Amino acid sequence: MNKIGILGSSNVAKSLAIGFLKHGYEVKLGARSLNKLYDFKREYDKVLLGSFQDAASFGEIIVLAISGYAAKEVLEICGRGSLKSKIIIDPTDPVDKIPVVDGVLSFFTSLKSSLMEELQAHFPEAHFVKAFNSVGHELMVNPNFGDIIPTMFICGNNEEAKTEVTKILVKFGWESEDIGKVQCARAIEPLCILWCARAFKTNQWSHAFKLIKTK
Repeated sequence: MNKIGILGSSNVAKSLAIGFLKHGYEVKLGARSLNKLYDFKREYDKVLLGSFQDAASFGEIIVLAISGYAAKEVLEICGRGSLKSKIIIDPTDPVDKIPVVDGVLSFFTSLKSSLMEELQAHFPEAHFVKAFNSVGHELMVNPNFGDIIPTMFICGNNEEAKTEVTKILVKFGWESEDIGKVQCARAIEPLCILWCARAFKTNQWSHAFKLIKTK
């Protein structure tokens, strides 16, 4: 799977696009308005640009690099035919629009559900895999922590989809830790709250999680 369709024009979208290009993938970015991406295209001329539907149709793997609030709407715009049987890497978090309190984000979901569960239920023809939601965009591709390989927690219902995402994570310098089915996004999505709480407290945004195991 060499063609990647990235939905969004955010820093996450751009950072992952750079990473995929670096590792030899073909990349198409899709957005509502391409004006935000023309400067990026001038710097990275190999990247392709198009609409959300263009990018979804192009990608053998789709990356949902948009806000949690917009995720369902954007996937609807892409069309179910463009999503059928495709892997969707889901870095989204259900961050609420209310102000941060003492460094703690609020979610618009509860611990009884997750955003990815809602998306998977609404688009059952696609294979969602939660990944890249608990680290800043600048560290998503080949972060340098010396001899330490950081851990990216993933989950999803389709084993083959998780295997493909794990291959990408390894290329991007991560250890992949599969914690289960889509319901496990209830545990992974709140890692964003923890990651951001530490960042707000220290004003440092260069950390990642590491799972330490006994042998």
